Amino acid sequence: MTELLTVAQYAALGEAEAGYTELVEGRLIRSPKALAEHNYACGNLIMQLAGQLPEDLQVTYAVEVDLELAPSDKPGFVRRPDLVVFQRGRRTGGLVRAAEVVLAVEVLSSNSHYTDRRAKRLDYAEAGIPFYWIVDLAEPVSLTPLRLTEERVYQEAPAETGVHEAVEPFPLKIQMDLLID
Repeated sequence: MTELLTVAQYAALGEAEAGYTELVEGRLIRSPKALAEHNYACGNLIMQLAGQLPEDLQVTYAVEVDLELAPSDKPGFVRRPDLVVFQRGRRTGGLVRAAEVVLAVEVLSSNSHYTDRRAKRLDYAEAGIPFYWIVDLAEPVSLTPLRLTEERVYQEAPAETGVHEAVEPFPLKIQMDLLID
């Protein structure tokens, strides 16, 4: 039987040789490396976000987030969203804490539709991440914004194509046609 890992034990493992890992209920979940189109879209989204962030926030790619869903001595949960907007200067160590995350973004891949639309949606909501976006690169490229309710479930707005304009979590405008070539 495989030993279930705490968040600290997971963090001590270091990087995987190929692809990346996440921790779900103490179990390692391995995923393959993303395709070039996926990485290109993430890079373009970071560039658009970075110029619009308030000074107290920063954006990064594929950082590990401790979802803080279990006590430190119990099997834990660590997800790696494609993009994370979190509070500047609050990060300690290698993991970002869910309490510091303002926005998690997942860009759908051929092997991640169910996980991104269902499993991560539930995990991020339970962790209290206030905003979650799902970006679908299938034509037409779309962004589905989700906002956490008081009941810790996401309220989903209609998917948007063309331009996504928002006032929450901060004023911004994202041009979807600039995400892919």
